[in-house]
Amino acid sequence: MSFELFLFYAFGAVLVGAAIAVVTVRNPVHAALFLVLCFFTSAAIWLLLEVEFLAIALVLVYVGAVMVLFLFVVMMIDINVARVREGFIRYLPVGIIVAVIMAAEMALVVGAKNFGFDKFGPLVRHPAGYSNTTVLAERLFTDFVYPFEVAGVILLVAIIAAITLTHRKRPETRYQNPSRQVQVRKADRLRVIKMQSEPRRSGGEQ
Repeated sequence: MSFELFLFYAFGAVLVGAAIAVVTVRNPVHAALFLVLCFFTSAAIWLLLEVEFLAIALVLVYVGAVMVLFLFVVMMIDINVARVREGFIRYLPVGIIVAVIMAAEMALVVGAKNFGFDKFGPLVRHPAGYSNTTVLAERLFTDFVYPFEVAGVILLVAIIAAITLTHRKRPETRYQNPSRQVQVRKADRLRVIKMQSEPRRSGGEQ
């Protein structure tokens, strides 16, 4: 076993473990941090495959921007974890069915038929002047332009939904009203009481 193959299996094992932890941990903040670990290990695997642009973009865009947005949303919407756990058992069969369907779809797409070595041949080293950024741009804006646009629309809908969740009204939260604050008068909030001064007692008196 070569050193590169050892690194691939090592990063792959960490990626699978972190992905399982994302959907099994109870704390949503911990789930987001495990997702960050998934992104880093995926970037490391892409570096092994000589796809440096995607690796750097994954770290800068998803870890540096998207995950920060996720953490802010998770902290601002104040998820009631106890209430979420109440319906876990009730929706567990549906969740298992959806998980099996997604696993089957991934097995059909990411399989030896589409991504096997018999289709693309053995991995080869690219020459020094090879640019994976140019090849990615050509494929992205020619063969996969419509899926790229659909993915952009889906991300836009997700951002709008996140903003809507953070701006919902909660009755237990106190909000400020600047227009009412500037209308406050001193007489409404302050009352001056005049009190008679008492004479000072001598040292022996109580």
